[in-house]
Parts: sequence; C-alpha cells; structure tokens
Amino acid sequence: MILIYAILAWCLVLSTCWLFVSQCQIGLGNVKRLHQVPCYKCKYFTNSRYLKCTVNPYFACSEAAIDCHDYQPQKPLNL
Repeated sequence: MILIYAILAWCLVLSTCWLFVSQCQIGLGNVKRLHQVPCYKCKYFTNSRYLKCTVNPYFACSEAAIDCHDYQPQKPLNL
C-alpha cells in the first residue's frame, strides 16, 4: 500500500514539473512574438497612453502591428 502512495506522489510531482516547464515554453514563445512588434521604433508612435499611434491607433503595440504596412523607422536625432 505504501508503494502505491509513493508512486502516486511521484506521479503528482512529475506532472506538476512537466506542466510548469510547458507553461514556461508557451510564455517564452509569447514574449518572443511580442518583441517583434515594431511600434516603439516607428515615427508615428507617440508614446502617449491616450493615442499610441497616429495612423493605426487600434493596432498599436499589439500582435496585429507586427506586419504593419504603415511602419516608418524613426530618423535619429542629429546632435
């Protein structure tokens, strides 16, 4: 009987570890995809909480903005 409880306890521990690792992989995939959003480097990005983008305000800073056809890179400041 003790052997059955030990096996069940190890199965519970291993399934919890497997679930944790799989959720971490899903989270890392989401982070990698969100790092492809080019809004912060676009000249139309306003960095305002009320209006993020002057051209596409509904899609700014979201996954829909990854392939934005209005993206224009910012020009560097000449100091």
